Amino acid sequence: MSLTGWLVAAAAVVLVAGLPYWLPRAVVALRVRIFARVGGEEGIRAPGREVPAEEFKSVYGHPAANGRSRGAALSDLFWYWLSPGPEVHQEHLEPGPRYDDVARTTRQILAGLSREQWTELVGRCTWRVLDELDRHARVHRVRLRDLTMPVWAEVYYEVVFRAPCPRHVRDLITGNADDVVSALKCTSLRHMDRRARLTAHLRDRLAHDPPPVPLPSSLSERERAYYLQGTFFNTAVVQMSEAMAHLLLALATHRPVQDRLAAGEGDPEFLDRVINETLQHFPLFGVAHRITSGEIPRDGRAPIPAGSVLLFNYPEYQGSGAAPFDPDRWLDPDTRPSAFIPFGVTANRPCPARGFAVLTMRVAAEETLRRFRLESSAEHTRSLPSRGPCLLIPRSGTGAARSPARRRIRLAAMRLADRWAAVPRSLTQLALGSYMVWDARRQGLCRNYFAAASGGPAAPVTTGH
Repeated sequence: MSLTGWLVAAAAVVLVAGLPYWLPRAVVALRVRIFARVGGEEGIRAPGREVPAEEFKSVYGHPAANGRSRGAALSDLFWYWLSPGPEVHQEHLEPGPRYDDVARTTRQILAGLSREQWTELVGRCTWRVLDELDRHARVHRVRLRDLTMPVWAEVYYEVVFRAPCPRHVRDLITGNADDVVSALKCTSLRHMDRRARLTAHLRDRLAHDPPPVPLPSSLSERERAYYLQGTFFNTAVVQMSEAMAHLLLALATHRPVQDRLAAGEGDPEFLDRVINETLQHFPLFGVAHRITSGEIPRDGRAPIPAGSVLLFNYPEYQGSGAAPFDPDRWLDPDTRPSAFIPFGVTANRPCPARGFAVLTMRVAAEETLRRFRLESSAEHTRSLPSRGPCLLIPRSGTGAARSPARRRIRLAAMRLADRWAAVPRSLTQLALGSYMVWDARRQGLCRNYFAAASGGPAAPVTTGH
């Protein structure tokens, strides 16, 4: 072979060997451009040129930043992913009596348990799910999101119905939640039959054995099933599963932090700081959009016009991942992050679970750490399309005594497998994400819903605002 041939062959080898390092990022960048092309450029970005970081909270919390779905082309995409029932999902209802009715019901359901009852419930459900792992396995290979999702399915079923969750119902809830979050991450298409099976169960349950807290009177029987499915068995289960996956993966990839927790050094608030640090680095919300119902005045700047679509970017505002992972920086007001809104802005639809989310995450994490040591070498990103590959090593028994050399080999193999798995997954996300963006705009669920409600014809597809 000539020198040129050898050089070409060497370049090809280097290119192929480097695929896991450059292809996924290149595909993500391409996917973003395709989404913008298909979905249309719209909105005022915050933080951004028009709304700098120092105005983020004031603009987000302004009373005129209260429109939720109507008037934003982006809403079609979120309604598509959250079907069925996005029109009655608490987060997507427009402000008014119907939203107030739904939000009040959600608060009543969640407030029905004391802190002690929440602690007992989450601890019991976590213990039961972990106990289903093979007791004879030396090491458990898991995906943390998949491991924790059944926990929150059981928790929120009992919160709503005040009764233990049957196994077949848990399977319906986790199937629905997994389908929604997988579609959101573009790792699979929607499977509406999975969602329909949960809807059918909820409608039957409501007809024969409704929950103790009366459901919103402004909703029909079908809409009440959609409300429960969307608020509790979709959003709540997905968000808490994602939060726990991030927390446990952060512990698995920061061994000194995990060892300090396992040692119990007499700092009861350390785990809360770890949770805050995790939510700072890996916020659950990406971009929240709001539509202004009136003009938003600003000092020294032009007002934001009515009808504007505001795009609030949580990771960018928080500077997620910009600093090393250091839970102790929360001890000092001078080092504690000031741009930290893990549950939204209080003045504009904050997360209903903000009062007890950290408590329940703490309980689930403590139960997990009592039983297992966590190890992982997987890449930890906010979107977590890998679902959090991790090794659970029992703290007692043969698994705890495995040699460090064998563990290092296993972690090296995990890191390599995780890198290469990102290559086909990124291509899948590109293909399926592009299709779903196009299909969402074609169906126009939000656009057509409001057109029908106003008595007019379906609005045409636009390219944005």
